[in-house]
Amino acid sequence: MKIALWIIAGIVAILVFVVGIKGYMLYKEFKTSNPEYIMEFVKEHAANGDVAMSIQYNDENWVNVNENERLPLASTVKIILAITYAQQAAEGKINPKQLVSVADLNKFYLPKTDGGAHEAWLAQMPKEDMVPLEEVVKGMIAYSSNANTDYLMDVLGMENINNTLQQLELSKHDVIYPITSVLYIPSQLMQEQNLSSKELVEAMQAMDMEEYRNRAIAIYHQWQTAPLSKEEKEQLLKTLSMDIQKVWSDRLPASTTKDYVAIMEKLNNKSYFSEEVYQYLDPVMEQLMESPTNRELFKHAGQKGGSTAFVLTIAMYAMDQQQNRTELAFFANNLSVLEQAKLERNLNSFQLKFLTEEVFREKVKRELGGN
Repeated sequence: MKIALWIIAGIVAILVFVVGIKGYMLYKEFKTSNPEYIMEFVKEHAANGDVAMSIQYNDENWVNVNENERLPLASTVKIILAITYAQQAAEGKINPKQLVSVADLNKFYLPKTDGGAHEAWLAQMPKEDMVPLEEVVKGMIAYSSNANTDYLMDVLGMENINNTLQQLELSKHDVIYPITSVLYIPSQLMQEQNLSSKELVEAMQAMDMEEYRNRAIAIYHQWQTAPLSKEEKEQLLKTLSMDIQKVWSDRLPASTTKDYVAIMEKLNNKSYFSEEVYQYLDPVMEQLMESPTNRELFKHAGQKGGSTAFVLTIAMYAMDQQQNRTELAFFANNLSVLEQAKLERNLNSFQLKFLTEEVFREKVKRELGGN
């Protein structure tokens, strides 16, 4: 769910061309994995409410930093769609083997707005015009295709997706709405009111959330029968200034790390849902278990992350070969380019070290558990 592709993709180049010793040290720091950076970041930013972390280890609350702070989820919200898919598949309401037209998926695809996710997913699929529904769902989770996500909102039903929030008892979770069609609202406003760039930002900031969501849904339904042309998509991209992207990012569905650790526990314990639901859910959420190395370490594990130019989030769960269970959620907002780059660089190594090293786990608990 990344819009500012040109910024994020340019991080390394920016660092390489920073001159002087300070620039070199920044580049070296960026290239070197440092799991403890995550702890440092959480401690530094906890007071301003822009970061939250919750970790549960063997049913014990290990870390709770701003666990009730609502922050934008970015693509981590797609976990809810995966759960809804698995429930409907288990109930026989949808057929995971049903073939889906790639053209129908592409109705919701906006180039340069997802970090290349949709194209990367299609590139590894057979070069065919139809793909199974289950692969569309897997592409939503593993590759984070926004086009697949919005397509699935129609298949699953937005009301059913939001009912899943109630079933999971997520009291602080925002309503879920289309994530791609909402990007057309700035273009729509400019056409309606002939606004300048500054006026457009002000109008977007002033729009209340009910109108914002209703416009997104109306555009979404319109695209199903009359999708944008290539030229219209190119014109849309011109309206997505960083100020507009910030409005979009801030208004993405939000929730808390407490809620998402609770979801991770339900995925990890293999007992909350029926066995049939897990049969459809695990192949989607646990695609990292296709790695032989991960299979050596874990009985099962799954995760979903998300990002915008300002946000980085992840929710994960794992059971290792010794039956130890971990659930973790980390949300950060209002990030600078360098902060996001360093978090992305170090988050995976933080997770792996926490999962495999007892001394590090205890250090995390000691340094963050009291927040």
